[in-house]
This record gives sequence, C-alpha cells and structure tokens, in this order.
Amino acid sequence: MTCVHEIKSPSANGVASARQPATAQELRLWGLTVRELHDRRWASRSVQIVRPGGAEVELRGPRLYILLGAEDFVLFRINPILKRLNWMKPRAMRLRLVDRQATSYMERVLTDNEDRFIAIRREYFGRTRSTLRLVVTGEAKLARMWRDSAGGREGWRAMRDRIGRDRWIAEQCSGRILSTASPSTTDDCLEALLEQWSEPGASLDGVYEPAPGALVHETARPPQDTRLVGRVWIGAGVRLRPGSVVIGPRVLADAPGAVAKQRPPSWEAALYPGWKLTPKLRGTWFRHSKRLFDIAFSSAVLVATAPIYPIVMLAILLEDGWPPFFAHMRQTRRGRVFPCYKFRTMRKDAEQIKAELASKNQADGPQFFIEKDPRLLRIGKTLRRFQIDELPQFWNVLLGHMSVVGPRPSPDKENQFSPAWREARLSVRPGVTGLWQVSRTREPETDFQEWIRYDLEYVQHESWRLDLWIIFKTVEKIIRG
Repeated sequence: MTCVHEIKSPSANGVASARQPATAQELRLWGLTVRELHDRRWASRSVQIVRPGGAEVELRGPRLYILLGAEDFVLFRINPILKRLNWMKPRAMRLRLVDRQATSYMERVLTDNEDRFIAIRREYFGRTRSTLRLVVTGEAKLARMWRDSAGGREGWRAMRDRIGRDRWIAEQCSGRILSTASPSTTDDCLEALLEQWSEPGASLDGVYEPAPGALVHETARPPQDTRLVGRVWIGAGVRLRPGSVVIGPRVLADAPGAVAKQRPPSWEAALYPGWKLTPKLRGTWFRHSKRLFDIAFSSAVLVATAPIYPIVMLAILLEDGWPPFFAHMRQTRRGRVFPCYKFRTMRKDAEQIKAELASKNQADGPQFFIEKDPRLLRIGKTLRRFQIDELPQFWNVLLGHMSVVGPRPSPDKENQFSPAWREARLSVRPGVTGLWQVSRTREPETDFQEWIRYDLEYVQHESWRLDLWIIFKTVEKIIRG
C-alpha cells in the first residue's frame, strides 16, 4: 500500500510538497489559479475582490467590496467588519490587517516518483509582510474607482479625496497576508485556503466530497481502494495508484493538460445558498417527519391529478397501443429493487432501437440521451416537457419505494459505474425530483459527472430547507417549460 503524506514544521505555515515551487499563474486547482481561488473564496461570502485593472465590478450581488493590490492575498473574519459597517454607516473602512503567523522558513518533505522518502529540506526566505492596509466598502462606485486607478499611493490618494475625511472609519484585525506573485508563497496560499475555506465544493463546478473533508474533481476518479484521510483537495486529471492513502492536509494540483471549467461566481447563490448548507446528522425525527411529508404530499398530488390519468392513457393508447404505463426496475435504499412507474413516452420497441442509436448517445456516462430521440412518441414530448410522465411515481412514494425529493432512481447497472457514489445514493430513498434534476446543465461531456456531484451533494446536505428549495425550483422549472 502506498502512503502519500506530508510533514509540516510547527513554526511554519506553508504546505509541504515534493513538487518544485510554481508561480500562482502556473499552478491550477480545479481549473483556477491561486489568485482566482482566493477571489472565489471571498465570492462565496458575497464579497467581491477588486483590483486595479482587474475584473469588472459587479453592481448587483456582492454585499461588500474589498479593494486590494494586484497580487494581494488576504484572509480574515468578515463578520465583525460587516457589523461595524452596519453600525457606523461609513462610505468605506480603512482596514489595517495584521498577520501574526508570518514566518521566515518552511520545511518540505521530498519524495521520488514512487513517493519514497528522500529528505526533509528547510527553505529560508525573506520575512513575509506582517501588515497590510486595504479598503472595505459597500459602494460599487468606490470599487469601480479603485479598479480604474493605478493602485498604490495614487489610488489611495484619489480614494481619500473622493470620500472625504469624515466618511472613513479605521479598524484593525488579524488575518493572513500573502502574495500570489511569489513562487515561494504559492504553497502558503494553498494551505491558508485549505485551513479557512470549509466548503469550496459548494461554489465550484465539478467538485464533490467522496470522504469527510476530502474534495475531488470529477475528472480525477481515484480508484475504489484509495483512502482519503483528513483535509485533501485533489485537482482535475490527477491519477492515483490503486491502494494509495492520501493523508491531509494535502493539495494535489491539476495534472498538466487537464481541463476543468468553472463558471463565474453566482452572487445569488452566495446570498441565498439554497442547497449549500452545513451537513447535519439526520436523526429519527427527520426520517419520520420526511416520511409523513411524503405520504401527505404524494396523496395530495395523486388526488389532484386523478382527472389527468384517463386523458393521458387514452392519448398513449391511440398513438401506440397498450400499455399506457411503463415500469422499470430501479434500486432504492440498501439496493432493494422496485418497479418505478411512469407514463410510457416511447415506442414499445424502444429498447431494440436503442442499440442502433448507441453511436448518437450524447450522455457521457451510463445514461442514454439524444436531444431529438426518434423513439419518442408525439404525446411523449408534451408529457416530458411538463413532467406529467412522472406522476405515477407518486404511487412509488406512497408505497415507500421513493421519496418526493432524493437522488434520481437508477437501475443496478448504472449504479455500478461508481462504487462510492452507489453507496452514498443508496443510503437514502430516491426521489421524484432532486438536486441533479434542477441543477444540471446538459453540457457535453459533463452530464454523468454532474449526476455524481449533485447526488453526493444532496446526500451530504440533506435537510428540510434543501428539500423545500428543490421542490420550489422544480415547480418553477415546470412553469417555465
């Protein structure tokens, strides 16, 4: 068994690493540079980092702007600052940040390509900055002014003249001060993020949590017998040998040539996080209350939609004959098999035709998806558009096979594609709707990865708040068509 580990000096705060130091622009994790990761971490807290000549200032979404130099990297508690701003109502805060962890050396564990120990090297470098001044403001105009400035003293002078002496307040707090421009501090930046960013997967695409504290990009796909212990971040395209044990704190950057795309930060999701919740232990009360809700909700839906059934059945019979229903064997909790009922939307010989259409499959995993599927009945298009075909699944909910909200029900042959994913999703009842259904993008080569990601996200963050949010988004999606 191979063990990948790191040793960190008690007096140092850099990430020990066997790789050669890389600049923050060269090294990428999950498709982002270290500076982009830093800015995304702040965006997850509804704060936009504004730099001279940097990205455009977002007028809607951020509740605060932090004005920094081009390569500054800072981490500190924002809540006390926010409270002071709300109380004093200034136009801006002049914040003096003090780094009490600044150090002049770090120790690295050097290993060969087989992860065999070579030596421990102590690296000395100039003492990092222990203080930094920056500006925090809630005004987009001031943030845009800083972005359009040259920064430095000129930017500070222009900012001071614009605001006026009586509309500033001054504050001091402790935090981390680093630079993304120096190769010697790249690892420090990553370690600081590793320590202080508790849920990066909630605001990044393609990242899921296969083990507590471990975050893996969907393209990495570690072998089944890999053990991830503690805080471990694994980037895109990383390949681990079977039987490896990765012990945190550890960051494995994106493999050379690996492709990982990230969408711009969602300011709405940061303000109203929806499913981005702190994991909670689901006790007896939650399980029983959810089952009672399932019974009540499914009974109400079945009664309300009863008049639709004869109409839909007649339309299917006139177009393609008997039967109007389709039952596919799926798996529920602990791998038990059940017949999942739906209105039939495809021709009776759909399975036979499927083999002939295999080359046109647009899905990247075990699923089969064609945008204009020739097997689809004319009435089937309408049924799928408004999700009427899934109404019979509420019988499954009433019988206890399914829940209103949960992972998509899938057969055993699909669940075998990812053992860790299978065990997680079969720990709860599958749902008529779920996080994947309301969040997927259908972008090429991403559907299966998104399926894994959102199923794991749901299992890890299952709660009443999340379920109600998914139901709301499902109704909204149906209304919009």
